[in-house]
Amino acid sequence: MPIVLDSVTYTYGQGTPFEKQALTGISLTINEGEFIGIIGHTGSGKSTLVQHLNGLLHPTEGQVTVNGINLADKTEEAKQSRHMVGMVFQYPEHQLFEETIAKDIAFGPTNLGLTQEEIEQRVKDAMDFVGLDYKTYADRSPFHLSGGQMRRVAIAGVVAMKPKYLVLDEPSAGLDPAGREEIFAEIMRLHKEQGVTVILVSHNMEDISKMATRLLVIDDGKVLLDGKPIDIFMKYRETLQKAGVDVPPVSQLTAYLNQRGLPVSEEAITVDDVVASIESLKKR
Repeated sequence: MPIVLDSVTYTYGQGTPFEKQALTGISLTINEGEFIGIIGHTGSGKSTLVQHLNGLLHPTEGQVTVNGINLADKTEEAKQSRHMVGMVFQYPEHQLFEETIAKDIAFGPTNLGLTQEEIEQRVKDAMDFVGLDYKTYADRSPFHLSGGQMRRVAIAGVVAMKPKYLVLDEPSAGLDPAGREEIFAEIMRLHKEQGVTVILVSHNMEDISKMATRLLVIDDGKVLLDGKPIDIFMKYRETLQKAGVDVPPVSQLTAYLNQRGLPVSEEAITVDDVVASIESLKKR
């Protein structure tokens, strides 16, 4: 059940003096089970691209399909296909609006036409998944939580829809390091335990290198690079810099060490990997 973008072009304000082409002829396939990272400088078209994946935006030219169903269609099939793709925006706490946490998480499942019993079970399961005790938090206002907890509620609302694909646009923005680690731990659990395909937009190259199995580099509304993160970070440093993004600090470190004559593995993606590589060199 892939998401397929076929020659997708999108223009804001088409036919007006403010017309701006944000995407140009993008063709790609997102397969089930992938963890895709998307990077690019501000204004490159990342957010516009991911908003096409669940039909929030429809292409000016080309089409987006999920399992062969055009998301721009007005059929029941297209509606169901759009529900398969969950979206968590940057600052997802701005998506919260109900008076209690349980009601907020229940909003999506309710619109699916589920029974009250099914809705309540989905809310409980989603809250359990993101580490919020149902009895403690269900009747609390989401607006009396910490930033990290509010973000968990927003993610739980998407999880409760049981999407096949989860799109996250800078989900860790504004969080402290501990909050960021918690959010990404939950996302990785969702990916590994439930097989949800994840599409993550992030400026943090270290996060991308740790989690993503595939990397898309967007520049000027086009896919500049598409491949394994480590391959892109190793082979296309200058290309990335010209596109306004940089390689992760660890990749910069391994490149520097190699230039200085210490043959550390350039496939190291964490500090622990670098240490292990240096330790292995000592044993030779």
